Amino acid sequence: MRIARFTTGDEPQYATVSGDVDDLGIPAPDTKLVALSGDPLYVGVHPTDTELMMSDVRLLAPVIPRSKVVGIGKNYAAHAAEMGGDVPSEPLMFIKPNTSVAGPADPVFYPPQTSEVHYEGELAVVIGRICRDVPVERAGEVIYGYTVGNDVTARDLQRGDVQFTRAKGFDSFCPIGPWVETELDTSDLRVTTHLNGDLKQDGSTKDMIFDVPTLIAYVSSVMTLLPGDVILTGTPEGVGPMNVGDEVEVTISGIGSLTNRVASRD
Repeated sequence: MRIARFTTGDEPQYATVSGDVDDLGIPAPDTKLVALSGDPLYVGVHPTDTELMMSDVRLLAPVIPRSKVVGIGKNYAAHAAEMGGDVPSEPLMFIKPNTSVAGPADPVFYPPQTSEVHYEGELAVVIGRICRDVPVERAGEVIYGYTVGNDVTARDLQRGDVQFTRAKGFDSFCPIGPWVETELDTSDLRVTTHLNGDLKQDGSTKDMIFDVPTLIAYVSSVMTLLPGDVILTGTPEGVGPMNVGDEVEVTISGIGSLTNRVASRD
């Protein structure tokens, strides 16, 4: 099931997304939304009689994390190599604030404090219930679904600060969308990033060093996860700079595509 958050100009609403999708999870032009009563993350999926065409709505970030986005660094060996580091022996974890979240087609604002902003396309896991110390074998019980993420990073600030908070925490530095896919085998999903139409990243989740259940077990052993919290699972090799005016499209097979344009913050 695909669950979207959208607006027609009024208050945000939730809907299921119905219609055929291709192998990359791209919806057909006649895709419809069936509006739901309330936030399905908390009240369950309750369809209403309201149907809308995808072309008549604006999609929003499918969830707003109640507390946090947890990022995982260097979770692909080739990306660890391109960053000049070794493969970590355990997940490398950092936090992005929930205020960094943006939605499909929202601008990624280029802050004046940096001159080197990078894209990082990756699979995002949405947590569905309060949990702590989740065993690997029970990780599926706490997953609400999956979406596409872009872990935008000010690379020069990351190098200079050593820790990641400022480099990854700016407003708009965590686009997610276009919706949440609630049922998905994440063992071998193609992850691609295009910059102005040119392919820059092309990887597969089968190459992740730590898989989704392992990441959930690790993160939840450190901190309580709340409904709507997001775990970014790491990015394949091929990260690079993007500039004001550039368009970045991250696509994950079985989910869909997330597109954002870089804009000046001035």
